[in-house]
Amino acid sequence: MSFLNVGFGSMHYQLLECKPDAEAFTPGSPTVVFIHGLIMDNLSSWFFTVANPVAQFANALVYDMRGHGFTDRPPTGYGISDHVQDLKRLVSEVVGDGPLILVGNSFGGLIALNYAASYRDQVAGIVLIDAQVNDEAWKAQMLASFSLQGEERDQMVVNQFQNWAGRNSKRKSNKLVENAKDLVHRTSLMDDIRNDPFLDDDVLGSIPAHCFAIYGGESDILSTAHRLERVLPNCDLEVVDGSTHSVLWEQTERVKAWILDSIQTLIAEGTVGSEPSRSTSDVALGALTGDGKAGAHSFSSARTVNESGVY
Repeated sequence: MSFLNVGFGSMHYQLLECKPDAEAFTPGSPTVVFIHGLIMDNLSSWFFTVANPVAQFANALVYDMRGHGFTDRPPTGYGISDHVQDLKRLVSEVVGDGPLILVGNSFGGLIALNYAASYRDQVAGIVLIDAQVNDEAWKAQMLASFSLQGEERDQMVVNQFQNWAGRNSKRKSNKLVENAKDLVHRTSLMDDIRNDPFLDDDVLGSIPAHCFAIYGGESDILSTAHRLERVLPNCDLEVVDGSTHSVLWEQTERVKAWILDSIQTLIAEGTVGSEPSRSTSDVALGALTGDGKAGAHSFSSARTVNESGVY
């Protein structure tokens, strides 16, 4: 295991380096950074699914966000800008300043989008799996869910993340549940969510990186997928019939293949957003202002993955 000393303690990460003489390796290709979901998740969800296959043709970086896995759990600092800056420091120390392909599941996708909005010249591509976006609906849903008290709130945590916990042994799933309760009960997470700025359409529209997004057809945030398809300058959307927000767990092999294909496409494109950087390391993300969508050639398309597995 590898750890990086950061302001709040130690951050756990694993850098999976592709062998330079690997047949599929392209020198100078982006590092692929995997960002896991919130509360009842950690880097293992990527390490044991798609990170190692990616490392056959590109360098792959997985890490535990603050408060998750083996990374230290400070009592405060769970705002979106905190997570973005945590990732920025990790990337700068471990792999340099780019280029990157960001792969995010659920809340990890939210962090990927905010990072791409903050460091546009560093991000070569984005891959989203049922990603959340910090908008009014997301904030209301999160606060309503976690405003419950006592046993009712504990049971909600279990129910909310049962598909994720169910991917592990009973001992590990019980530990994930306890960790989730600690995050909700004993940190500033909910207060930070309450105070987080929104990611508005102008900011989303200023992200030049090519984005691939996949969502469950029964996901409770499917409207977010269509917002991204509409607002992002270059977004390819897939919808998996019959799956929910937990599409990564419900259709693991299918989604894994889609992720690999998306990453390989982005590497083949080999470009990073060419517009001037809008680094916002010292300002709130909500203060970003956009200048419209990037490029008259921008496109978006939506395809549906049916139950036969055809993309």
